Amino acid sequence: MTETATTVPSKTAGSKSEQAYTAVKARIVEGTYTPGYRLVLAKIAEDLGVSVVPVREAIRRLEAEGLVTFERNIGATVSGIDPTEYLYTMQTLSIVEGAATALSAPLISAPDIARARAVNAEMRDCLQHFDPVRFTRLNQDFHSVLFEQCPNPHLLDLVHRGWNRLASLRSSTFRFVPGRAHDSVNEHEALLQLIESGAGADAIEQAARRHRSATLDAYLQQANHQEHS
Repeated sequence: MTETATTVPSKTAGSKSEQAYTAVKARIVEGTYTPGYRLVLAKIAEDLGVSVVPVREAIRRLEAEGLVTFERNIGATVSGIDPTEYLYTMQTLSIVEGAATALSAPLISAPDIARARAVNAEMRDCLQHFDPVRFTRLNQDFHSVLFEQCPNPHLLDLVHRGWNRLASLRSSTFRFVPGRAHDSVNEHEALLQLIESGAGADAIEQAARRHRSATLDAYLQQANHQEHS
C-alpha cells in the first residue's frame, strides 16, 4: 500500500516536470520569455496549473542547457548571449554543422531535398510580411533536413548542442539582421543544388560553413553598430 502511494506520485511528478520543461523552453525559444526575463516559479506554476516543484526541476534542466541563469538577489532569468559568446558558438557550429551536412549529403534522398525545398519556399513567402520567430523556426527545420542524416552520432550531438546554445536567440537573430534573411533563402537553394548535383564533400562543407559565417558576420556588424550609435 505504502509502496503504491510512493510510486504513483513520483510518476506524476515526472510527467508534470516534463510538461513544465517543454512549456517553459517553448516560451524561451519563441521569444515570449526574452533574454533577461525573470522566471518567477510561483507565477509559472500558476500559469501551468502545477505546483512549484516540477517547475523548479524544469528550470534546473534549462539551466544545465544554458537557457537559464541564476543571478544573485534576482533568481532565475532567461540567458542572453553576448556578442563574444555568440561568436564562439557560431564559429563552432559553422565547423561541426558544415561537417555534419557534408557527411549527410550522400544519404539525403530526393524526398528529403523536396521537403527542404518546400520549407525554403515557406521561408521565401515569410519574407513578404516578415515574422522573425516563424522564419527562424523554419530555418532550423530546413537545416535539420540537411544534417540529421549524419552517420557520426558524436558530431550530430555537437550540432544539437550548438543549436541549443542558440535557442534563446532563435526568435531574435533575424530580427536583429532582417536583411540577412533574403540572402539566407538564396544560399539555401544553392546548397540544395550542390547536394542534388552530387558535389564533393569539401564543396558542400565549405558552402555550409560560409552560410553560417555570413549570418554571424551580419549579426556582429549590427551589434557593433548598435554599441557605437
